[in-house]
Amino acid sequence: MAHTSVHRPKKSVTKPAVNGINGQQVQNKILLSLPKRERAALFLKLTFVSLPIRTVLNQIGEPIEFGYFVNDGLASVRSIMGDGKSVEVGLCGKEGFVGVPLVAGFSTSPTRVIVQVAGSAFRVSAKDLLAAARKCPELANALQRFTQELGLQSSQAAACNRLHEVDERLARWLLMSQDRLGSDDVVPLTQEFLAHILGTRRASVTVAAGMLQKAGLITYKRGAVKVESRPGLEDATCECYGIMTEQMKKWQAETS
Repeated sequence: MAHTSVHRPKKSVTKPAVNGINGQQVQNKILLSLPKRERAALFLKLTFVSLPIRTVLNQIGEPIEFGYFVNDGLASVRSIMGDGKSVEVGLCGKEGFVGVPLVAGFSTSPTRVIVQVAGSAFRVSAKDLLAAARKCPELANALQRFTQELGLQSSQAAACNRLHEVDERLARWLLMSQDRLGSDDVVPLTQEFLAHILGTRRASVTVAAGMLQKAGLITYKRGAVKVESRPGLEDATCECYGIMTEQMKKWQAETS
């Protein structure tokens, strides 16, 4: 299997977590959704860590030592083939959690989760997470709901990669990324990186990005992408983005 240059999470020296996690602003939606009692109990077990690009958070087949409540940035959930080729099957930002097999009681990961846009997270040991989930029903429910959200992404990505053109898939991915980053900021993404994400050749990414740029929807140069027209991207993407967002709205309405 081909190997990719990766980094391990950098440890940050922090005091025990309190409301606000040692002065760090909490943006993770799962953490923010917890009732005060559960939040106070869980925050004592969290450590704030920075996540440089290419940081591996979960590795295929290896024990999951930590879970991560992503605070900012983006993590890519990837399925890896024996020859090293990969395709993205999920995307996690500040709405979610990395380490979902732990929620079902599993200790290893079937996918590689790697940081593709640098950010930060609140880290928790696998042992502490499981203990907290047993005592905190709202936390357990929120984590279970997020596993369903990732499952939705995975199943829709499988259909999208088989049925839709690369430019439509790229538009979908950019919209999903913008939803999680919450801004139009320039995202550092090389053609190689996008090819891995979309499961296609670099030449196809070049053509797809060129089409979106020519239409005035994105600016793509020197390995960076900026969204110029979100409405235009929504028109250019395939139906998969709409299917996922509509289902998410239904689920949110059911739990509100």
